[in-house]
Amino acid sequence: MSHGRAWRKSSYSGGQGDTACVEVSLAQDALVRDSKATRSDALVFTIQAWRAFVASVA
Repeated sequence: MSHGRAWRKSSYSGGQGDTACVEVSLAQDALVRDSKATRSDALVFTIQAWRAFVASVA
Protein backbone atom coordinates (compact mmCIF):
# COMPACT_ATOMS: atom_id res chain seq x y z
CA MET A 1 0.00 0.00 0.00
CA SER A 2 2.65 2.57 0.97
CA HIS A 3 5.63 1.21 -0.96
CA GLY A 4 7.26 3.67 -3.33
CA ARG A 5 5.35 6.68 -2.00
CA ALA A 6 6.94 9.93 -0.90
CA TRP A 7 6.39 10.78 2.77
CA ARG A 8 6.54 14.21 4.42
CA LYS A 9 7.12 14.72 8.11
CA SER A 10 4.94 17.16 10.00
CA SER A 11 6.29 20.70 10.11
CA TYR A 12 5.33 20.70 13.80
CA SER A 13 7.71 17.87 14.69
CA GLY A 14 10.13 19.08 17.35
CA GLY A 15 13.46 18.37 15.72
CA GLN A 16 15.25 18.90 19.04
CA GLY A 17 14.99 15.43 20.52
CA ASP A 18 11.20 15.32 20.18
CA THR A 19 10.48 12.22 18.13
CA ALA A 20 6.68 12.36 18.37
CA CYS A 21 5.36 13.25 14.93
CA VAL A 22 3.41 11.97 11.98
CA GLU A 23 4.14 11.63 8.27
CA VAL A 24 1.72 12.01 5.39
CA SER A 25 1.80 10.73 1.82
CA LEU A 26 -0.55 12.38 -0.65
CA ALA A 27 -1.55 10.77 -3.95
CA GLN A 28 -5.05 9.63 -4.95
CA ASP A 29 -5.57 9.22 -1.21
CA ALA A 30 -3.89 10.45 1.98
CA LEU A 31 -1.91 8.03 4.13
CA VAL A 32 -0.89 9.04 7.65
CA ARG A 33 1.57 7.10 9.79
CA ASP A 34 3.67 7.37 12.94
CA SER A 35 7.18 8.43 11.94
CA LYS A 36 8.69 6.06 14.54
CA ALA A 37 6.79 3.02 13.19
CA THR A 38 7.10 3.37 9.43
CA ARG A 39 6.58 -0.35 8.81
CA SER A 40 3.24 -0.40 10.60
CA ASP A 41 -0.12 0.25 8.99
CA ALA A 42 -1.10 3.76 7.97
CA LEU A 43 -4.45 5.47 8.34
CA VAL A 44 -6.10 5.97 4.94
CA PHE A 45 -8.25 8.99 4.09
CA THR A 46 -9.80 10.17 0.85
CA ILE A 47 -8.26 13.36 -0.48
CA GLN A 48 -11.56 15.16 0.18
CA ALA A 49 -11.58 14.02 3.82
CA TRP A 50 -7.91 15.04 4.23
CA ARG A 51 -8.56 18.52 2.79
CA ALA A 52 -11.56 18.97 5.09
CA PHE A 53 -9.43 17.94 8.09
CA VAL A 54 -6.60 20.31 7.19
CA ALA A 55 -9.05 23.17 6.61
CA SER A 56 -10.65 22.58 10.01
CA VAL A 57 -7.34 22.75 11.91
CA ALA A 58 -5.67 25.53 9.92
